[in-house]
Amino acid sequence: MNKDYYKILGISRNASEEDIKKAYRKLAHQFHPDKAGGNEIKFKEINEAYQILSNKEKRAQYDRFGQTFDAGGFQGSPWGGFGDGMQWNVNFGEGFPDFNDIFEGIFEQFGGRRRQTYTRGSDIEVVAQITLEEAFRGVKHKLNLQTFIPCKSCGSLGYDKSQGLKDCTMCRGRGEIREQRKTFFGNFSQVRICPQCHSHGQIPNKPCSHCSGRGKVSGTREVIVDIAPGVENGQIIKVVGMGEAGEGGSSGDLYVVVKIKPHLTFERKKSDLFMAKDIRIIDALLGKKLEIKGIDNEIIQVSIPAGFNLREKLKIGNRGMPKLGIFGSASRGDLYIAFNIKVPKSLSQKAKRLLEDLDGEL
Repeated sequence: MNKDYYKILGISRNASEEDIKKAYRKLAHQFHPDKAGGNEIKFKEINEAYQILSNKEKRAQYDRFGQTFDAGGFQGSPWGGFGDGMQWNVNFGEGFPDFNDIFEGIFEQFGGRRRQTYTRGSDIEVVAQITLEEAFRGVKHKLNLQTFIPCKSCGSLGYDKSQGLKDCTMCRGRGEIREQRKTFFGNFSQVRICPQCHSHGQIPNKPCSHCSGRGKVSGTREVIVDIAPGVENGQIIKVVGMGEAGEGGSSGDLYVVVKIKPHLTFERKKSDLFMAKDIRIIDALLGKKLEIKGIDNEIIQVSIPAGFNLREKLKIGNRGMPKLGIFGSASRGDLYIAFNIKVPKSLSQKAKRLLEDLDGEL
């Protein structure tokens, strides 16, 4: 029974490339075998679905036939002269044979070796929590990731290089096994990866005992993420090649989601900062200078302008967060202060008389 790759990734059949990539990252992160609650079988199934749907040609074949015919072919020679045993690869994407595949099939029939395939490592997504002060000035954030890393014992090859390789006896060095299959369209040769050499076509004479021939081991990858000044909450930083190590291929990428912790004093909106300040009514009336500590620990002298409506917020220009990740006094947002008027719980008789005298002047 053919698998429903769309159902495996939890997406619709008209999903975009970006939808497929997002669904894969989420599920791969959830079911990774190294994680608590991970599922190796489910993880392999997710990878299989992604390999098909992320490739335009394979996806087109799958949508049309319910499977892919990467190296399938007609039996017999359409032009004669090569014998009944010759197999011709066909591409159903446009309804005509792909001659590159045809010649590759011919090459393999006469002893050619199938190209070795490599598996790229999975991408990893992590959350980095930082303070608002760190977001203001920028920070080099250290992450320790539990993932697959290149095996140092064999240099990520998976075997002892000095001992060399030998041809796989199961697939005779092709890296694949052909199986004959009859369909409504005729006889086809269906190709699957050789289970003994895993498509490499060759087997090490001495596999690496440290990584069991995979070229990667479970370990800790230390990554220093350079977070620029002015980074926003939820912003994603991509670090190329710092994801999971591949098997003979390149490592995946690391996606760091920045989360900024709530601040006791400031609330942030884009590059602007907002805060509340308690103030005595007498200080407001006399226009006394107030001291405010900014996000950069600078002491800001603030006085309430004459006629200012205390229900509004007082704007202090250029004292907010850096804009666009560029640190500099000329590229910052603004600071807005909301005043809370503090009224005394009780007044002396002298204070009351003074206020009564003042009442006629205001």
